[in-house]
Amino acid sequence: MIRLHHLNQSRSLRILWLLEELGVPYEIISHQRDPNTHLAPDSLKAVHPLGKSPVIEMDGQLYAESGAITELLIERFAPERLRPTTDSVDYGHYLQWINFAESSLMLPLLLELFTKKAGIVDNEFLDGYISQEKHRLLSYLNEEVADKSFIVGHKLSGADFMLSFDLIMLAKREALDDYPHIKQYALQLASLDSYQRSMRLEANYDHSI
Repeated sequence: MIRLHHLNQSRSLRILWLLEELGVPYEIISHQRDPNTHLAPDSLKAVHPLGKSPVIEMDGQLYAESGAITELLIERFAPERLRPTTDSVDYGHYLQWINFAESSLMLPLLLELFTKKAGIVDNEFLDGYISQEKHRLLSYLNEEVADKSFIVGHKLSGADFMLSFDLIMLAKREALDDYPHIKQYALQLASLDSYQRSMRLEANYDHSI
């Protein structure tokens, strides 16, 4: 049995959706953000030294980092279905998009979130960097998903699961209107039964809603 330590409104949504898609038995252990600081609770520190989510327990081992967990679960349970074959051209693109979601694209999104929460306004360098970098990356992604339901090889893969959290963040900020292909791609992912089940679970476990 897999145990997912799930923090509301976190990257754990990627793993929640993936587990629903895989259809393997799993258990959710819910952790709630502090309503004032929005930080993870101490209960997660008792699970893993970093005190972050997602963390899964599987085969007596703990695993952290959503990208690593995504690849691990797919390799274990659905390598033929949810990733390209390792000798295909698509495999390199698959790895690229998995890492893009958590590296290139995540940086300006987090900077934007943190500067707003910290009350940093009219900072010429930060404002300029965030705006330009976000537009550059989203323009690139917008062209890549034009007329696509999925980011790699015309089929659902781990790269879509990884990008999903970034798209949720952008949709909440109403930041997709200028990028119609990304918006359509996000809507296509959101139409999948497994995605909808995971969002219902998130709503049930998110006590801040």
